[in-house]
Amino acid sequence: MKSIRELRQEEEGQFLSSFAIKSSGSAGRMVYEDPCDIRTCFQRDIDRIVHSKAFRRLKHKTQVFLQPEGDHYRTRMTHTIEVVRISRTLARALRLNEDLTEAIAWGHDLGHTPFGHAGERALAKLCPEGFRHNEQSLRVVDLLEKNGIGLNLCMEVRDGILNHTGEQEPSTLEGKVVKIADRVAYICHDLDDAIRAGILSQKDIPPEIITATGAEYSKRLDVIIHDIIQASFGKNDITLSPQMYFVMESFRNFMYERVYYNPIAKGEEKKVFGILEMLYNFYLKNHDKLPRDYISLLQTESLHQVVCDYIAGMTDKYAMYKYNELFIPESWQVR
Repeated sequence: MKSIRELRQEEEGQFLSSFAIKSSGSAGRMVYEDPCDIRTCFQRDIDRIVHSKAFRRLKHKTQVFLQPEGDHYRTRMTHTIEVVRISRTLARALRLNEDLTEAIAWGHDLGHTPFGHAGERALAKLCPEGFRHNEQSLRVVDLLEKNGIGLNLCMEVRDGILNHTGEQEPSTLEGKVVKIADRVAYICHDLDDAIRAGILSQKDIPPEIITATGAEYSKRLDVIIHDIIQASFGKNDITLSPQMYFVMESFRNFMYERVYYNPIAKGEEKKVFGILEMLYNFYLKNHDKLPRDYISLLQTESLHQVVCDYIAGMTDKYAMYKYNELFIPESWQVR
């Protein structure tokens, strides 16, 4: 009798596009494991990522707005959830492997720092090896999770996580889906949050963006997703139409100018750098104060890299807690 996994793999062969990656054809893992009788290899990777400590920490990591006053602003976790949903919609419409797509999407931002991209830029300056969150995400799943064992994910998932941003393209269409979904998600929902925060209003949005995508958040997503599907259907590529590509570039430039690099954001970024710089220098000089599992990494990794790993894994709240614990005097009371 065939296992549930084998039946699922047969369904993939019958339904998925010729451009899709079938789980039965995966390049495998760095360390061989016997297959599960219920889940495909990519389904297994989804579970490993979602049950990881790094994933749970995303709920307390900044997306764009530091220490937002309100429950409806995006965090790194809610951003990830939105990327997962957009990615699965695209993958299903294009008859790609939804499980592979989902695994990449869940794991793509595991290496993000506290305080969002401001934290990433801070660590890039502080660490001699440099810092890029996509590379750190791969480092998390390969090494840092499970006390130095890593999650031993499939090669296709690892490739998608590493190449979800930057000039290098993922080797699979599923990875390319996540790459474009990530950009669509953050541009659209960061605009929504900027309006909620009062940094922008509807009238600030350039007319060409409203004309091309609509004025409402949900409409904007719908139009862009439809465009990607129509431009990519039946092709060995994931792309936008030329017209929507131009709109998205204008949209992204607008967001960088008015939101990501506005004076308020840049002012807060200086504070972030100060906090992370003091933490970084403290642990360089006092590496015995690192958690035990990080100290054990010093046998094979440089001190700078291990300190960077530790700080990158912090949530916003924990970074502030450690900063206060180490550098802010406790209040003195007469007893």
